[in-house]
Amino acid sequence: MINVTRFNDKKFILNAELIESIEETPDTVITLTNGHKYLVKETLDEVLDLVYDYKNKIFSAVINVNNSNH
Repeated sequence: MINVTRFNDKKFILNAELIESIEETPDTVITLTNGHKYLVKETLDEVLDLVYDYKNKIFSAVINVNNSNH
């Protein structure tokens, strides 16, 4: 899950696993696999960084669990 900001400055949590595409038009539009679109304040690169951080946390946790089981 990633924390992003609407243009009314309201933060919301978005399921990063459902992101199908991210476009700058010039505003950033995130399209989910279910067709829902979200316009957010973050740039495309900022959203990518949020997704990378989220995925990194998940994979790090999996690696830590696997290493502790040995």
